[in-house]
Amino acid sequence: MALKLYTHPMSPCAQKVRIVLTEKNLEWQKVHVDLPGKANLEPEYLKLNPLGVVPTLVDDGRPIIESSIICEYLEDKFPKPDLRPIDPYQVANMRFWMKHIDNKVHPSCGALQWPLVMADKLKTMSEDEKQKMIGRVVEKPRRERQRRLLKLGYEAPDVADAVGVYEKTIADMDDLLSSQAWLAGDKFSLADAAMAPYFQTLFQFGWNEWYADREHVADWYERCRARASYRDGVAADFSADKLKDLAVRGAPAWTKIQSILVGVKRHAA
Repeated sequence: MALKLYTHPMSPCAQKVRIVLTEKNLEWQKVHVDLPGKANLEPEYLKLNPLGVVPTLVDDGRPIIESSIICEYLEDKFPKPDLRPIDPYQVANMRFWMKHIDNKVHPSCGALQWPLVMADKLKTMSEDEKQKMIGRVVEKPRRERQRRLLKLGYEAPDVADAVGVYEKTIADMDDLLSSQAWLAGDKFSLADAAMAPYFQTLFQFGWNEWYADREHVADWYERCRARASYRDGVAADFSADKLKDLAVRGAPAWTKIQSILVGVKRHAA
């Protein structure tokens, strides 16, 4: 039975799994999950993924959840071409970055992206409907973050925290990539597959300036984008018109991000 991936084009977690599937030249079936419409919180989907998030990989009728676990599962089951280093130290570095992405970068991306992605849906809803929708979110930290973002938008403290996480991550990456080609060492690995989608978020909203002056990060991301796995697994879902629309949405947010960045950089100096 073919692999089946429950996914959404805008989800960085789903994007990284799509990159890994494509790197490994695997055949798989795409099942679209309407995240703005909260199809991920319907009983049928929750049977597959009790956390109510994407992606979910179904292999031979068995669901695997959590994107980093899915990526390692695919690496274990389909080891060629390999996306995990041989050297144990490089494996440790790979897993450090994957954990940092899961624990820090992903929630930060959610804080920056959610108000923009959900804007159209929220305009059609009453306040009561909005609260009921967020109340269905399974995980409490995500649910509370969305409540703050709904109430305060880009003035929510989550946004300032997210800017700080992104800024430090970009700076740390630039330092690391000054001495090696990829995050775990000399080869593209699961760490790069996991991180690249979070730069797609910056790219699609027109926030390229954030990393453009970090020479090594900018070069790394361009090399990620040039890979067939990125073109087919991520970029193919973003038409020119879609990118134009997202950039328009992202422009006012970038003004706010820039103002936060001034304080972040002053504090770091």
